[in-house]
Amino acid sequence: MQLNTIKPAQGAKHAKRRVGRGIGSGLGKTAGRGHKGQKSRAGGFHKVGFEGGQMPLQRRLPKRGFKSASLKFNAEVRLSDLERLDLGEVDVLALKQAGLVPELAKVVKIIAAGKLTKKVVLKGIGATAGAKAAVEAVGGSFVE
Repeated sequence: MQLNTIKPAQGAKHAKRRVGRGIGSGLGKTAGRGHKGQKSRAGGFHKVGFEGGQMPLQRRLPKRGFKSASLKFNAEVRLSDLERLDLGEVDVLALKQAGLVPELAKVVKIIAAGKLTKKVVLKGIGATAGAKAAVEAVGGSFVE
């Protein structure tokens, strides 16, 4: 194989459509644009979502919902993740190093999913009511 003999795969390349080149081409006269109307004319375009002056769909529908910008700084950890962690004292830094929460996380909360059998001391970490009860039931505690 030489560089001067390399060719693209069969069917990978095809000739560009040449419009407006006579009746025999099948794309003569109106060149595939149909008759009249905005889209048939040179420079005839409109913005995305434009419906000819009718109120566009995205403006007819009501605004709904909200996504907080601070959401990326919050993280959740399951009780089952704490079980697998095998640490006596857990803080946000330990969770980041273990890869349980993203590096951006500032606020971490324990949620009651899974089981916890080991005693764990949680520093600077919040918890839901169910998770707090589960941690304290096995002798764990929360330190601010």
